[in-house]
Amino acid sequence: MNANEYMQATERNLVHTYNRFPVTLDRGEGVYLYDTEGKKYLDFAAGIAVSGLGYGNQELNTVLKEQIDKLMHSSNLYYNTACGKAAAALKRITRMDRVFFTNSGTEAIEGALKAARKYAWKKKTGRFQYIAMQDSFHGRSMGALSVTEHEAYRIPFEPLIPGVGFAQFNHLDSVKKLVTDKTCAIILEPLQGEGGINMATQEFMEGIRKICDEEGILMICDEIQCGMARTGSMFACQSYGVKPDIIVMAKAIGSGVPVGAFAMTESVAEYSLEPGDHGTTYGGNPLVCAAVAKTVEIFEKEDIKDHVNEMGAYLAEKLDELVNDYDMVLERRGTGLIQGLRLNRPVGELIKEALKEGLLIISARSDVIRLVPPLVIEKEHVDEMIDKLKKALKGIL
Repeated sequence: MNANEYMQATERNLVHTYNRFPVTLDRGEGVYLYDTEGKKYLDFAAGIAVSGLGYGNQELNTVLKEQIDKLMHSSNLYYNTACGKAAAALKRITRMDRVFFTNSGTEAIEGALKAARKYAWKKKTGRFQYIAMQDSFHGRSMGALSVTEHEAYRIPFEPLIPGVGFAQFNHLDSVKKLVTDKTCAIILEPLQGEGGINMATQEFMEGIRKICDEEGILMICDEIQCGMARTGSMFACQSYGVKPDIIVMAKAIGSGVPVGAFAMTESVAEYSLEPGDHGTTYGGNPLVCAAVAKTVEIFEKEDIKDHVNEMGAYLAEKLDELVNDYDMVLERRGTGLIQGLRLNRPVGELIKEALKEGLLIISARSDVIRLVPPLVIEKEHVDEMIDKLKKALKGIL
């Protein structure tokens, strides 16, 4: 089939819930993707911040092939060797004590919210409400939507879970006004991806931790997009010197294999989920856990954090030049290899122009382009991206 036939077949057979670009991807190599016609694309989307190691990493691929030959699934009725290795790896890099594997980031959010409720229930505090942030995004299930502040996502599915208040991001007083004796957890992204590449301030992160400590509230950090070294720290909260009670992660922890997880401190685990409270058939299966364990090993061995800091500084420098050179580009946001450019107009046409130039970028709200490339990019890829982006900017002048 040619590209159009692939797209038509997809539209005929799938529920129409995604606005896809007119490209049918076939394979990847390094930081490039190729469509069915052989066209090459520089990938600065990484499957929405998933493919941290890029495409075709032979060390990872070998481990996955070997695991397929050994055991792909066994269910959580039994232990498996890969799950133990993956859990130990995530404990090490999160600096937490207990890990629960899920199939996605959204499911991990659900588990974290339930863990906070169960903690309050076992402690007999009577707490059951949550504080989340404006411009947040935590997923599209009913629980995750309940702590996501975006009317377009929420309204068709209301009423959602009650007892959620939305504070202004980076505004501690607005958080304090929402705290009551019924608040069980505060959930936030240290760096909001979908919400527009908004970074928490040092004061805000430290202030949330202090509020939680003083009021007996759990702090949940959603690191699904900004975790796994994307900000230059293994997890974004670590760059602030703040340790949450629960960390939620997914995306890059599996390098493209569908997996999520949430991790918690021992003091939370002691009074939280028990057998029967939460479960999943596929979570923690040998195949995905082999990917997680190997991904963490590669990140540590190749010091991906330092590489991200070096490439992130170079990318920021080049993006700042665009801000200076183009009136339509208002500001740069972000850090490391999660960066955004805010325009004075919707970015949809720019993304389409970039696609024509062989560059994959995505949006974060209507006026921000999001740049979340594989973490293994080099300066030459940044330069190539800037060249293609300049051509796309000229195309919408």
